[in-house]
Amino acid sequence: MSSTTIDSTFGPQKDAASTLRLLWPQWQGATAANIEALFAEQPYEAARLGYWVGSQVLGAVLPRHSGPTAVVPVTTTDDGLPERDGVEAKDAVLRQLAAANAVIASHDPARILTLGGECSVSIAPFAALANKYGDDLAVIWIDSHPDVGTPASEYHGHHAMAVALLAGHGDAEVRALLPATVPGARIALAGLHSWTEDDIPNVKEWGITSFSPHELRTSSEELLQWLRSTGCNKVAVHLDVDVVDSDEAVFGLGAESEGLSTSQVRRLVFDINQAADIVGFTIAEFIPRQVIALQQLVNGFPLLAPQ
Repeated sequence: MSSTTIDSTFGPQKDAASTLRLLWPQWQGATAANIEALFAEQPYEAARLGYWVGSQVLGAVLPRHSGPTAVVPVTTTDDGLPERDGVEAKDAVLRQLAAANAVIASHDPARILTLGGECSVSIAPFAALANKYGDDLAVIWIDSHPDVGTPASEYHGHHAMAVALLAGHGDAEVRALLPATVPGARIALAGLHSWTEDDIPNVKEWGITSFSPHELRTSSEELLQWLRSTGCNKVAVHLDVDVVDSDEAVFGLGAESEGLSTSQVRRLVFDINQAADIVGFTIAEFIPRQVIALQQLVNGFPLLAPQ
């Protein structure tokens, strides 16, 4: 029997047996101050694990996967949270990045679907794919934010440093764990419209191309032209759900208005899928607020105590 399965939108999946579904519920990349400010309606102890819960929800509700599935072990304790070298929770981040590398290497997949977790969960799978496909891999980062921060940035959250690290910049200890990086000329930011002034010059300096929501609202063609210009046949796509206009839906930690609509995001991904071979896809930054509110509602109820 063939390993190909049918998806109602994208058509036949490409060799599902060689596609690793990676659940990586990393939450430590967002700083405590950021979570307290943007998820204030819940107690901090519950809010800080929002990304962890989000990964579990994605794993439960997305279509069944006939290929291998693996989970990156992520602690839910305070272990490794202090800031070091300009990166909050650096010790936890390093430990979990090494674990993700080991999980991916044990499967040696041709394709990786990653369900996060915050934005830094794309680092290990995209670096592994860059190592496998070399100059034939481009990266499209669909996000409201550029994620080009470094330890010298004002904001010390690791999730805001993901693109910088993939492009070969940032903390040396983290970069040392990456099997490969991707030159800025083969990285595009799609939907970018929210940034801090201290980081945004890195986009131009590193040769990264960016597209605003305005440039992508009616057509994907400008992005597809960029993709063709790279000469790459394979692409890794990162989807940060906060790229969706918060006036339509708030899927992420923060509310970002004037982003892309859900239909525009879907069209963009469909068009990329038609233009190139998507070998990596990440869904990141999902915070299921109602699920976490339900957790708080039933907390301590009879028969629900941990066994």
